Formats: sequence, structure tokens, C-alpha cells
Amino acid sequence: MFEAKFQTFEDRAAGGDTAARVKALRAELKRLKLDGFVVTSADRHQSEYVPPSEQRLAWLTGFSGSTGAAMVLADKAALFVDGRYTLQAAEQADKSVFEFVHLRERPPEDWIADHLPEGATLGYDPWRTGIDGAERLQKACARAKGKLVAVADNPLDQVWTDRPAPPLAPVVLHDLKYAGESAEAKLARIRAELEKQKCDAAVLSDLASVAWTFNIRGGDVAHMPVALSWAIVPRKGTPLLFVDSRKLSNQVRDALAKLAELHERDLEDQLTKLAPGKTIRFDQSTAPRRLADVIEKAGGTVSKGSDPVTRMKAVKNAAEIAGARAAHARDGAALTRFLAWLDREAISGNVSEIEAVKALETFRRETGKLKDVSFPTISGAGPNGAIVHYRVTEQSNRKLKSGELYLVDSGAQYEDGTTDVTRTVAIGEPGAEMRERFTLVLKGHIAIATSVFPEGASGAQLDSFARAPLWAAGLDFDHGTGHGVGSYLGVHEGPAYISKLGTAPLAAGNVISNEPGYYKTGAYGIRIENLLLVVAAPAPAGGEKKLLAFETLTRAPIDRRLIDARLLTAKEIEWLDAYHALVRKELEPALDAETRKWLQAATAPLGK
Repeated sequence: MFEAKFQTFEDRAAGGDTAARVKALRAELKRLKLDGFVVTSADRHQSEYVPPSEQRLAWLTGFSGSTGAAMVLADKAALFVDGRYTLQAAEQADKSVFEFVHLRERPPEDWIADHLPEGATLGYDPWRTGIDGAERLQKACARAKGKLVAVADNPLDQVWTDRPAPPLAPVVLHDLKYAGESAEAKLARIRAELEKQKCDAAVLSDLASVAWTFNIRGGDVAHMPVALSWAIVPRKGTPLLFVDSRKLSNQVRDALAKLAELHERDLEDQLTKLAPGKTIRFDQSTAPRRLADVIEKAGGTVSKGSDPVTRMKAVKNAAEIAGARAAHARDGAALTRFLAWLDREAISGNVSEIEAVKALETFRRETGKLKDVSFPTISGAGPNGAIVHYRVTEQSNRKLKSGELYLVDSGAQYEDGTTDVTRTVAIGEPGAEMRERFTLVLKGHIAIATSVFPEGASGAQLDSFARAPLWAAGLDFDHGTGHGVGSYLGVHEGPAYISKLGTAPLAAGNVISNEPGYYKTGAYGIRIENLLLVVAAPAPAGGEKKLLAFETLTRAPIDRRLIDARLLTAKEIEWLDAYHALVRKELEPALDAETRKWLQAATAPLGK
């Protein structure tokens, strides 16, 4: 019935012999007189999603998560992943080849310090390692009394014989009605910020920063509409934009030529010319060590920090906010059609995780506006739902069974906005423990959604609101509560996060997720996610601080069957009923009669 156009289910590293690949890498390292090598999941831009030609970690290890690293020494190897991927790594990678290590609890630097032999040489790729990452590796090697060496050519590329070619998707102009601000105006703001920071230029290494600045989009990276590109924005003078000319139509080339000098592969040469005596801002989270070396060798100074675009693009303008609201209404109608379909079909036991993804993507595609999914859909039935960033494959695919929970985390890319939403659904009658823990997660979700906080407050200060109900029951979840979301850009966007590490202040205009969860290994997973817009809050009488609050953007019902109303306060029930009334009011006009009837029942007041 349903056809998947955007989602693929093959393991990106399927069919490979991990042991043979590691053996081949070790032989190449021996030839290069290296005792070990650092393999990252990153490309030259430290992107979350990378094109197939950059998926070195997946090719070597079999692990297909978006974040991770591997250390390969002559006699041992380790794979490092965070809490989202611990179960996935154990299923995908070969435990006879790799030791599995928690990325946060025992960082790679500690492992290197413990395992790198004294006097050994560890190689790393300076194009795919950031400035801070290289410094940490250097310190780790020093602790082990070893040596860190930058390798000009990644040794994996010598043994990865069937490596795909780099992408050549066309660059397109992002319409001003969606962008809300011209590229000329954005460049003027960037120059003003460079003046304020006393920097002579900024290197834009983050693909989303380049796309936002020049109002362009591309298709080089799955799920993120960006082009592989770089930019140098000087405080004075003409910007330089580096992009493969084969991606530019005459129309796009002409438009960009009015904004910048167009270049292709001479980034290092241009930085060498620019750098002497200049202070150049580098985004320390996305800029490669290699370019910092080029600047410093040429007599320039690297100013570490976020590039000026990071905070600018995180604060959405009026056009982007209007687009986000429209995108979420459209997406909510598609998701509601899916949830109604799922409620009818899943109880039979004949719907699989893959079939559910195909159905959801079909409903989104039928909007006529879908450009891509914003990340690979997480479709986890029963115990698979407990894998935080589970990605279904033909091998792991399960049927949705009565008495189990089904977790679906998905999103879409539309020209007017990016969405990300998670719903946990009961298949048949849920158990008492499921309902209790779902309700604790819901309480945390509502606590974030209804929070009011002073300007300057960070996500770290809010994070415990989402965890408090779980903590009181001796429970928790091993991921952040929320991440920023771009405007037809990355589904994960800084600088603001709601997490223990979210130190950047929230600002009016930020779009951020609200997604507490709970995961019982081998049994089920629960997550409730809406996207929120940070807005100004009314000042209370006598108040001394400007206040901020959240407006919920996502429009989709939350499964009432999983709620134990006895655990909710009157205020929490009031919030849920008001949210469901809004969902019903906004979505009904876009739904067919059968789905409208389902939605009316799904959003009925909790007491009824």
C-alpha cells in the first residue's frame, strides 16, 4: 500500500567484514609507520549527517549512528558512542574486534592515555578533527608518553576501495519569503559582529551557516538541505564562497556572484593570502584543525568561538516563525492521519516497523510540500523502542504487537520549516507500569512546556524540570531534554540546548525541542517530543526581570490511553486538555471525515 521514497532501511555498512577491514587498516598504518589511528564520524565540516563518501566510521565498524569515534591500535581497538547509541553499537559492531566504550563516561582521550604504548605514534586526520579535539588528543598522547601526528591523507581511503564519489547536488536559492532577510542584510550583520569582536574575518565551516548567510540550499547531505561549501567573510571587503561550480546553474551563479567571489578548491591558498597579521574567527565546533594550522603558519591568529552566524540563525525572524507554524500545522495533519491509520491497523499484528515508516512518509509526501525527512525515522516496537536512536533494518524489523508500546520519532523538511516530533503509542491495552512511566514523562514534558524563566537563563537551568518526576521515582533518561532546530536547515542546531551541558542562554525566537523519555532495556521505550518557540512572557506586577516562556509549535495528539490521570495535577490536566483542543481546532479542516472522528476521540478532555 505504501511506498518509501526517502527512507532506506539497509545498514550503511551492511555486507562488510569488519575484522578484515580493521586488518587492512592496520597494515596501512604499519606501512605509514603509525602505531594507531583515530577514526571519527565527522566530515571536514564536523557535520552530524555526512554523505556516503564520508562515512568512514560506519564502513570500518558497522556502526551507523550519527556520532561516534574509533581508536585502532596494533593489538586493540575501541568504539566510542554516547548513551543514545550504546545498544545500537552492540548490535551493529563486532565485539570480537572492538571494545565498546561510553563516549561521555570514558572519553577517547582517557582510553588513549591508558592504552597507547610509551613512545608510540598516533595518527589523526586534521581535516576531520576540530581544534579542541586535536588539543585533547595531544594531551592524551603526552600523558601516555606517545606522539600525535597529523596525517595528510586519511589512511582509511587507501583501504576503502569502493568508496562512493562525493555528491554533486545542485545549489538552489532559498526564497526570501521563507528566509525573511536578504543575504546582503545578513552579511552586514556579520560584519558588524566581527567589528564588535575585533576580528578581521570569519571562516564559515558549518554548512548550515553558509546556507543561511547566502540564502542557498542544497542536497549534498541526506536530511539536511545544504551544499558542501565554505565561506570567508571579511570585516571589510568582498566575501569568498567556495563551492563546486558544477552545482551552480547560471541563475544561481549570477545571484551569488553579486554577493561574493566564487571559488572552488583554493580555500587554503586564499586563507594563506588573508591570514598575515589578521585575527580570524573559527567556529571551534565545526572548523578543522588543518585550517587553523594554515592560518597560524601564514602569520595569522585564530580566534576560537562560535562563528557569528550561529546565534543569528538560531533566532528566527517573523517569516521563519510564520513558516514554522505553517509547517507544523501541515505536518501535524499528516502525522494525525498516520496515527489514525496505525490505530486501525496495528492491533492486527500485521504492521511492521518498516511498514509504519513507509506509511508515515507517504502521508507526509501527500502534503505535496515534503522535501525530505529531517532524519532517519526512529520506528521502535516493544524492546526496539528502548534503543534511543534505533534505526530499523530488514534484520531488526519487528511487528507491532498487542500489549506493547510503539515509539515513532520522525520529522520533515519543508521549505517553510523543519519539524521533529515523537509519539509513543499503546498497541492494545498497556500495562500499569507503562502507564505510570509514560505519565511521569508527560509530567516532565508539561513542566518544560509551561516554564517561565528570566532572560539569560540557560537550558541547563531548565533541564531538571523535565527529570524531576522521574527522579522522584528513581528513574532518568540518558540524553538531553531538548535541542535547537533550524529553519529548513538542520534538525539539530546550536547554540541553545535543554540539557545538563546546555550553557548557552535561550533567546526569544529560538525553536527548541522538548523530549523527555524513559527506556526500559529489553522491554519498551517512551518519549514525548514537541517543538517549542521561545517567546516573551508577560511581566508580573512588581517583577524586576524580563521573562521568557514557550509556545508549543507541534500539533499532534498525545496518547490518552497511556495516561494515568491520578498522577497529574489539575494544572497539568488543564494544559493537556487545552493543547488537545488546539490540535483539534487547527487540524480538523485539513482532515478527512474518518480521521476527524478519530481525532475528536483522541483529543477529548482527559476526564471524559
